[in-house]
Amino acid sequence: MPSRTILRRAAPRVGIALLAVLFTTSTAAAPRETVAAAPLPVPPAATPPMGWNSWNTFGCDIDEAKIRGVADAMVSSGMRDAGYRYVVVDDCWYEPERDAAGNLRADRARFPGGMAALGDYLHSRGLLFGIYMSPNVETCAQHTGAYPGQTGSGDREGQDARTFASWGVDYLKYDWCRGAGSSHNVRAAFTAMRDALTAAGRPVVFSVNPNSNFPGAPGESESWRGVAHLSRTTEDIQPVWDTGHHNEHPMGVRNIIDIHSGLSDRPEPGHWNDPDMLEVGVHDVNGYAGLTPEEQRTHLNMWAMFAAPLIAGNDPRTMTEPERDLLTDPGILAIDQDPLGAAATQNTGGDHQVWVKPLHEGTAVALYNRGDAPARIGTGLAELGLRAGNHRVHDLRSGRITETNDRITADVPAHGTALLRLDQ
Repeated sequence: MPSRTILRRAAPRVGIALLAVLFTTSTAAAPRETVAAAPLPVPPAATPPMGWNSWNTFGCDIDEAKIRGVADAMVSSGMRDAGYRYVVVDDCWYEPERDAAGNLRADRARFPGGMAALGDYLHSRGLLFGIYMSPNVETCAQHTGAYPGQTGSGDREGQDARTFASWGVDYLKYDWCRGAGSSHNVRAAFTAMRDALTAAGRPVVFSVNPNSNFPGAPGESESWRGVAHLSRTTEDIQPVWDTGHHNEHPMGVRNIIDIHSGLSDRPEPGHWNDPDMLEVGVHDVNGYAGLTPEEQRTHLNMWAMFAAPLIAGNDPRTMTEPERDLLTDPGILAIDQDPLGAAATQNTGGDHQVWVKPLHEGTAVALYNRGDAPARIGTGLAELGLRAGNHRVHDLRSGRITETNDRITADVPAHGTALLRLDQ
C-alpha cells in the first residue's frame, strides 16, 4: 500500500494457479468475446500471481460498482483469460471502526453488499478475490491521515484471518507501512498473520510489503521466503521513468530495475520478489503524466524477466487497445510465467545492459537501454553462457525469427528494451 499522498480520483494463453498457503507444507478498447474461464488449478505456487489492484488508479476512491465494473472489463477484454485472475481491493474498503465484537466490516456506504458478496461476484466471473490490510494499529491510509480510524490487524490476526476466510478471500496484501520498527518486528508481525491464515484453513496468497513509509526497511536486504508467497523489494512505484531515488518514495521504473540487479537469487516457485504493481496504462496520477509507450513496454518486459507478480494498476474499463495488447502479450507473459521460476541476471552494466533468464525451454534475453538516447546493444552467445551452434532468435515485439551462431544485436530506442527468446 503506497505511502504517497492519496488522491480521490481516479487497466498462446498463460494460466495461473490458485496458490496454496506455502507455509503449511483514453480510447476504450473494443470488448472481446466473453468465454468461460478454464477451471482453476489448485496448489502449488508455481508461477508469479497475475491480477489487478485498485490502488494505482483509484487510491481511496473505490466502491462496489467500480470493482465489479473492473472485473467485468477484465473478462470482456481478455485480461482474465491471459492470466490476470486476482482482483485486489486495496486500502480504504472498510468501516473506520470495527463492530462491537471487534470484527472488520466493509464500508457500508461504498460496499453495501459486503465483502463476501463481492467475493462471490468475482468468483462467479472466474476471478479471485484479494484484499488489503496492515499488521499495525493503522492501515497505510490511516497512518498518512488520508482515511479515518484504527482498524489494522495488530493483535487480531486470528480473528481477521477467519473473517477473510469467511468472505472467500484468495489473496491478502499485508502492508507494514510504518516508519518505526525493526526487521525483527516486521518478521514477527508477518509470521503471525502467516500462521493465522494457515489456522483459518483457506488457501490464501500472502503478499507482504515491509517497505512502504519505512526508510531503511528490510525489503531490499532480506528474503521473506518461508514467510510469504510475495515480498516487496522496493518502495512504492509511480507512473514515471525516473525519480532519482534508490528505495525511497517515490520510485520510477528505472530506479526499481536498478535495485533488482542484485536480487536474482531469491525467486523460486512458491516465493516471488515483488517490485510493485504495473503502471501500464496509468496516467495523470500524483502529478505524473505517465510512462511513454516505450517505457511501458520496458516496464512489462523487465518485470517478466524478474519473474515478478504482474498486478495491473490501470483502469481496465477505459484502457486503450495498445495498452490491452501489451498487458496480454502472450510472448511476454510466457517469459514471466515460465515454470522454471528463475529470475534474470544482469550480464553488463551501465546504460546499455544485457539481462539473461534461463527458461524451462530456451533462454530469454533483454537488451535494455537505460539511457536517454537510442543505442545498438549486443552480446555474444558465449557471454550468455549458451552452447556453441546455431540458435533461433525470436524477437517478441516484431515476431521476427532469425538464426545466429555468434552474436545477437538490436537497435534499442531510449528507455526501450528488445526482448528476445533463444532456442537451439
